[in-house]
Amino acid sequence: MTSALDLHGTPHVERYLETDGEDGYHWRNGTTILLLSTTGRKSGQQRTHALIYKPHGDAYLVVASKGGNDEPPTWFLNLEANPNVEVQIKGERFPARARVATPEEKPAMWASMVEAWPDYDEYQKKTDREIPVVVLERA
Repeated sequence: MTSALDLHGTPHVERYLETDGEDGYHWRNGTTILLLSTTGRKSGQQRTHALIYKPHGDAYLVVASKGGNDEPPTWFLNLEANPNVEVQIKGERFPARARVATPEEKPAMWASMVEAWPDYDEYQKKTDREIPVVVLERA
């Protein structure tokens, strides 16, 4: 069986769901993963993604980096269209509302996320797009 450390995309989401995060919550380089479910802006279908996150007070932070691609990830476009999302951390699922960090909030939040995944700084250098930090607040 493949280690969750080697999983990406749908296989990672499936393993996380099957095990309530027992396999899939802990990922590479000490990062932790949550599942973010958005509503497809075109399909109306629920889409779930495994994302590196960090707690921030009562909220949770994720980064819409797509590895420094010039296009944002589809999950980000979905939550821009509908900010009501579902979050799963280990076995706990809860509704949340997503928003982009304000210009005042972003520097500290970005630093926190770069601490978790240093490649975020490299991703930002690869694109002219300002990579957003997304704040997930329990609804």
